[in-house]
Parts: sequence; structure tokens; C-alpha cells
Amino acid sequence: MKFVETALPGVLIVEPDVHRDPRGFFLETFHAGKYREGGIDAPLVQANHSRSTRGTLRGLHAQRKTPQGKLVRAVSGEVFDVAVDVRTGKHVGVALSADNFRQLWVPPGLLHGFCVVSETAEIEYYCTELYDPSDEIGARWDSAGIDWPVKEPLLSRKDAALPALAELRRLLDG
Repeated sequence: MKFVETALPGVLIVEPDVHRDPRGFFLETFHAGKYREGGIDAPLVQANHSRSTRGTLRGLHAQRKTPQGKLVRAVSGEVFDVAVDVRTGKHVGVALSADNFRQLWVPPGLLHGFCVVSETAEIEYYCTELYDPSDEIGARWDSAGIDWPVKEPLLSRKDAALPALAELRRLLDG
């Protein structure tokens, strides 16, 4: 198992060992001791699963008072997954797919989002804090300088109404 550092401190790409044979494959999707040794030492208290169609973009989301760390993986299909530091605007994007088995660790306090590049994709992510809709914050998808692989994404009403990253930064500082 490899834990690959990214340009954003604390954000890690996890490349698990995949054991393949004529029957299929086997891998550990989480092992507390190995993840702790790799730099992910956080309790995972909630698991989420979403299914989306091509062009769907979910994000950019975080929680303010109870920030969630997220360990994200694609169970089917492929997504472009992104972590954004609100303070600096720096971001990291990585392809996660059912074929590459990669995971992205998004530390607490960073914005997270993804867009679907395959026909459909299913994502599982494990969180370090419980979801609290009253604590959610976010930034508009097109305000962080991210080179998304979709130009006209399918957005929820909530995501379409999020403030720009610069405005979110001002709200958090004020």
C-alpha cells in the first residue's frame, strides 16, 4: 500500500495493494493501523455512498464547526475528485476510478467536490465527523481555478447557489 503526498499538505492519494487472479480481485479498502502509519490517523464515523450520472458535479463542500476529513473512492465508474484549501485557494485534483482503485484523503477543513466523467459513477466516502447540514459551507465549483473535465456540469440547486471561493473566505474571516 502506498500513500502518495500531493501538492496540498495533508492531502494524500492512497494506492492500495490489489491482489488479482482469474477469479477477480481482493483489496483492503481500509486498515486502521496501515492508514495511521501512512499519515491518516482519524476516526471514521460515517460512511456515505452516492451514484451520479456523467457530468454531475457535487461540491465544493465542507463543514465549519465540525470539519470532516473524507476518505473517498470510486466503487464504479470514474470521477475527477478535488480538495481545495479555502485559505489559499490551492487545490489538488485526481482521477478516482473502479479500475485504478485509488482513494483520496481530504483532511478536515478542506473543501471537497467531484465530477463524474464516466457514464455513471458510484462513490463511497468515509467521514471523520457526522454530517450536519446546519454546519455546511461551500464554494461555487467554478470559482477556485480548477480545470474541471466538464464545462457545463449538472448541479444541485444548492451547489449552484454557493458563494464564490473569495466570498466564502471573506465570510469565514469576518
